[in-house]
Amino acid sequence: MGSALLAGLIAGGWSSVGDLAVSDPDPARRLFLTEAHPGLAVWEGPGAADGALLAVKPDVAEGVMRTLAASGITRVLSIVAGLSTARLEAAFRPGGVVVRAMPNTPSLVGSGTAAISGGSAATSADLEWAEGILGAVGTVIRVPERQLDAVTAVSGSGPAYVFLVAEAMIEGGVAAGLTHQVSHDLVVGTILGSARMMAETGDDPGELRAAVTSPAGTTAAALRTLEFKAVRSAFIEAVAAATERSKQLGR
Repeated sequence: MGSALLAGLIAGGWSSVGDLAVSDPDPARRLFLTEAHPGLAVWEGPGAADGALLAVKPDVAEGVMRTLAASGITRVLSIVAGLSTARLEAAFRPGGVVVRAMPNTPSLVGSGTAAISGGSAATSADLEWAEGILGAVGTVIRVPERQLDAVTAVSGSGPAYVFLVAEAMIEGGVAAGLTHQVSHDLVVGTILGSARMMAETGDDPGELRAAVTSPAGTTAAALRTLEFKAVRSAFIEAVAAATERSKQLGR
């Protein structure tokens, strides 16, 4: 996710020299990032910085927060799944600002969706700072922190659900006699167009689905099979499972 955000920020117009610097304990990873983005600086710390984006695994996040505090950083935007602002603040410096966010991988192509919530010391200016970062690669929504585990399950993990649906639809097209490439192109175009319809019409997805479904037609036959196979319930249970896992990561 950190790499997707970095690529999205650079593609979105952030200068790779001066505005951004990257830090990673793995020398091979640092080399990969600097080769992928020529001119990108490697942050060694300490040094002047407006803030830091924390994109690490939950089990090392608190240690990295202590390192950032020792380096003089006073403001952090965390995209670590499951870890609360209170827990990150406890590992940070007194009065240090933490904004917690959950973006998703479409940030890589400037079409991300992120939700943010400020910690106890965060001001409106701090939230605007976080929105300025994440808004460069997509849309940003402010939510109460108690909702971020559900956000993680819906939009953070959501691209994987869509990709799974796309895989299955492509396989179905091939099984029905299409070439893989034709099926792939049809599915990608259909998902893009359907998403645009939801975004641009503002109509409820249920209404749009009903408008496509003629009585006793092909779509009705397909949807009848999906409902019989409990696909709707499976998605609801998947979101619940991801929400619970996000909560577990923060314990």
